[in-house]
Amino acid sequence: MRIWSLHPGHLDRAGLVACWRETLLAQAVLAGRTRGYRSHPQLHRFREAADPLAAITAYLHGVADEADRRGYRFDRSRVDLPAPAPEHAPRLAVTDGQLALEWRHLGAKLAARSPEDAARWHGTEPTPHPLFVVEPGPVAPWERA
Repeated sequence: MRIWSLHPGHLDRAGLVACWRETLLAQAVLAGRTRGYRSHPQLHRFREAADPLAAITAYLHGVADEADRRGYRFDRSRVDLPAPAPEHAPRLAVTDGQLALEWRHLGAKLAARSPEDAARWHGTEPTPHPLFVVEPGPVAPWERA
């Protein structure tokens, strides 16, 4: 499971679809609807949020917004809660070290499976998913990449 800290606009088609599906699974875990993946490290930062379901909801809507921008049809009815108003959307911290690690990881994935997207990606700077605020720091302790 990879719930990217990177903005979903950086992902190729396969990455965006996988991110959507994996985050829906994470939502089910956080809502207590499934037993699988309960101890997955990617869920750590959502569990630490003041309202984990609100945080995962904001994340999912951010991914769906990117899908809409590209003309894809992600089923928003699968998201447990409606999108929060921008002024009420939760924000989580992500370190610049974590963002850099994910940027390198994504670059390697794109080079292997999506050369056109890799060419578009090369030379750009990482931006975070709208849920995240970047702070200085190392790779997150929960990271397993």
